[in-house]
Amino acid sequence: MSWKNYFSTSIGKKLQMSLTGLFLIVFLLVHCYVNAQIFYNDGGVRFNEAAHFMGTNIVIRITEFGLFGFLILHIVQGLSLAMKNKSRRSNAYAVSAGNKTSAWYSRSMALLGTLILLFLVMHISKFWAPNRFHQLTTGEEMNLFTAMREEFQTLWVVAVYAFGCISLAWHLIHGFYSAFQTLGLGTSKYKGTIKSIGVAFSIIIPLIFLMMPVLFYLHIIA
Repeated sequence: MSWKNYFSTSIGKKLQMSLTGLFLIVFLLVHCYVNAQIFYNDGGVRFNEAAHFMGTNIVIRITEFGLFGFLILHIVQGLSLAMKNKSRRSNAYAVSAGNKTSAWYSRSMALLGTLILLFLVMHISKFWAPNRFHQLTTGEEMNLFTAMREEFQTLWVVAVYAFGCISLAWHLIHGFYSAFQTLGLGTSKYKGTIKSIGVAFSIIIPLIFLMMPVLFYLHIIA
């Protein structure tokens, strides 16, 4: 079987999902570190410095193309697997076993992923895209701290971000361990450790993202 044929199989698609998922997990960690600079509450000095580095570093800018490529691949393969699994279940079972065989979030990865995608579209349209356009037209970056402070004074925007972060947490709780399991690392020896790290990551990272709009809205960060 050729590599092209292998990656079109369910196993090949799961492998792509795990590899792209791990890349996106690393991105979340870096993105969270940069955004967490706002907690210094220094008027955005540290945050804007970190954002400037991320926006002007040539390696980071090149990596952005890989990020979007992996994100699209992750979404496409995820939806493809979800539709295939749904088709198999509907043909094989007259009655769903529900939570008796798996947690609801593990059966709802496609839905959670779709909700996260909608959240990302809004996030990109409000921050990333305007900033890149500003760079192209003026040669300088926007003051992203000021942009965040202004955007997060609107309650519905904060609510959408909260919903997106909650969806991300549930998505990660299953996806984190699943990525390692697909790569053959979820053995009985490491299963407990990987799951514990995954749950901690799935709670802490989305919580940090969630705190940002909430603290801006409450004027705790200004």
